[in-house]
Amino acid sequence: MRIRYKKWARPELEASTFYEDNPEEWKGKWKEHFAIKENPIHLELGCGKGQFISQLAVENQEINYIAIDLVDAMLGLAKRNIEAVYQEKNLEPKNVIITRFDIERINLILDKNDMIERIYINFCNPWPKGKHRKKRLTHTRQLEKYKEFLKLNSEIYFKTDDDDLFESSLNYFKETGFEIIAKTYDLHKELIFEKNIETEHEKMFTEQGIKIKACIARLVEKNMLEMKKIDGNTRCNRQ
Repeated sequence: MRIRYKKWARPELEASTFYEDNPEEWKGKWKEHFAIKENPIHLELGCGKGQFISQLAVENQEINYIAIDLVDAMLGLAKRNIEAVYQEKNLEPKNVIITRFDIERINLILDKNDMIERIYINFCNPWPKGKHRKKRLTHTRQLEKYKEFLKLNSEIYFKTDDDDLFESSLNYFKETGFEIIAKTYDLHKELIFEKNIETEHEKMFTEQGIKIKACIARLVEKNMLEMKKIDGNTRCNRQ
């Protein structure tokens, strides 16, 4: 989503208590960044204007959240939305951090010591052209990166309006050791999440009559062991 430059965004972000401008410095120690360090950490990739993460975080105070986007204007709006939602509940946003970073280089800010337990990917760019598909946030190249900081049995919650992206993503997950534990081609008819928080894009697509596709993919230990075995055999055969 393109958004106009907002000159107020950068100053407001820099003054915010829950914005992190140097995420590289917290690699491997994100738990220390939160008020309650024992809470599990969940991650949203591409938080946009923050409607989703603001509702999710305020309703789940026992979980710490990191929300990532690349555009200051988006993060500025996310910061304001988070503040508004928390103020309605008379709460301080102590269990959420927003940060600016390129998700393609996410391993520069997260590693296995961060033990992320869930990732949310909502309506990411489908990158339909073949040469651009590696940019998809669910592509095998990206999933391999996520595996470096995800706990075993952690999950990825994925939603999209795009048919091709959804079908391809189901294959990407399987290719990288994830097990599809739930999926639907019409989320509003067949709810597979504990609670579905409707995003801005989701509302827009639904009003256009487009069905929302969604799945939950789990990083399963047995699949990981099988993949390591296959990879080891492949290397032996090459030698």
